[in-house]
Amino acid sequence: MKIPIDAIREAAARTSPHIHRTPVFSSRSLGVRAGVRLDLKCENFQKTGSFKPRGALNVVLSLPKERRARGLITVSAGNHAQAVAWAAGVVGVPCTVVMPADAPRSKVSAVRDYGATIVTHGNRATLFDRLHEEEARSGATFVHPFDDPVGLAGAGTVGLEIVEQVPDVECVIVPIGGGGLMAGVACAVKALRPGCRVVGVELAACPGMTPALAAGKPVPVPRMPTLADGLTPPFVGQIPLEVAQQLLDEIVLVTEEEIAEAMRALLVRAKLYVEGSGAAATGALLAGKLKLRTGVKVVSIVSGGNVDPERALALFPTTRAEPRP
Repeated sequence: MKIPIDAIREAAARTSPHIHRTPVFSSRSLGVRAGVRLDLKCENFQKTGSFKPRGALNVVLSLPKERRARGLITVSAGNHAQAVAWAAGVVGVPCTVVMPADAPRSKVSAVRDYGATIVTHGNRATLFDRLHEEEARSGATFVHPFDDPVGLAGAGTVGLEIVEQVPDVECVIVPIGGGGLMAGVACAVKALRPGCRVVGVELAACPGMTPALAAGKPVPVPRMPTLADGLTPPFVGQIPLEVAQQLLDEIVLVTEEEIAEAMRALLVRAKLYVEGSGAAATGALLAGKLKLRTGVKVVSIVSGGNVDPERALALFPTTRAEPRP
């Protein structure tokens, strides 16, 4: 395993005083639609509203005190940015975040509220270049959003909890952006339940892992307008790519409309307010993208709930009532 199960268990012990053990809720109505027995792993209820603090805090708590004292720096469109800013607050050090100029307003506001300094950069393709400039200038410690083995071990605690909470799980569906969540979850699940399928979900318009697997290395990912901004990093991580090569059973692609339908379904049927990235795994399941036998036990990871209210409301366009005669 690229991320050993012992490292994931150590991450769970290290971070558990500060983060939530998120709930797993069954959804009979959505499961019936998909022909499976469905549980939802609700990382939208995690600190900062996504799974990201698991990895960020594991990195920060693993750093020597002298490296922490220099402050932290990262790059993110939102959820990882919030997580590192929050983790910096836990240990009492400053934090700088390089964010794209078109990052969702709610995520920018949250990063600022957690006390971080925001550096806005207009070109997503060169975000990491700007990050490294700021890193060199400040001497702060870089917390990678999706390609640090310590961070991936933290993300793997999601998979550890899934197996503990749903011991008969037969398939886990996980969204893929940079690949950190997928890598950690796959390593945990396959270590504990080798026969369980792990299926990744990417955006149909701009996948990152699928072309990386074809090329044998991370490749640039074009940016497209999307509800699922958390699934649009400039490239996938090298470690996640290697995990995908070894452990991932399948990757399926999901469209914008399928994500929007899943956001609506999760809100109306499961009463879960989630972002596009958080709905992607369930969207693929509801759209019939996975070929599963009837009645299989599935856990779909709801990876985050940080969505601008305007975006959520736009999923439910108002209709005018017909005037009475």
